[in-house]
Amino acid sequence: MRLKGQKIAVLMESDFYEPEIFYYQRRFAEEGAEVHFLTRLWGNERIVFRGHEYRVPFEVSESFEELDEFGLKQFSAVIVPSGMVADRLRYTEEVDELPPAVAFLRRAFADPAIVKGIICHGMWLAAPIPQVISGRRAVVHNNLLGDLKNMGGVYQDSDVVVDEDLVTARTGNHCHVFARKIIDLLAERAERHQAWAA
Repeated sequence: MRLKGQKIAVLMESDFYEPEIFYYQRRFAEEGAEVHFLTRLWGNERIVFRGHEYRVPFEVSESFEELDEFGLKQFSAVIVPSGMVADRLRYTEEVDELPPAVAFLRRAFADPAIVKGIICHGMWLAAPIPQVISGRRAVVHNNLLGDLKNMGGVYQDSDVVVDEDLVTARTGNHCHVFARKIIDLLAERAERHQAWAA
């Protein structure tokens, strides 16, 4: 139970990669963390999304739009998953304004105490805010190499890359090593905090 008492946010939308999402749901809980799936609810109490591979339904009833600064700080990590989740979440009605999910991610990046996890095509969500990636080491799906370079990121050819509070992984099939890195990083931070407080 290395993450007991910690909360992890996973952003959600349709066309999620089922094996990845179900892995997070169980693996982080196995370490004692609360896993919260957040989305844009569009005024609904809940939305049922469908997976990309098998059209599996997944109900989400929590919104990132309702989180104030205190609420955001309750999370130890924010994860942008693979699949088409990031592309769907970066929709905006107002072309002169950041999409709500991007604004949420920018707020998370402003707090180094929150670990940001971005896997595979999840990097799309950071495209409107390239300054949070510029100069940082990361890995993405091969299809997003140009996107990462245009954002000023430094590509590292590895399945998982850790750059301080940013953890990135190559594809949804690397969700197990991605989750393990996040668990290790959060556990190390908790241990350092406990040692400092003692």
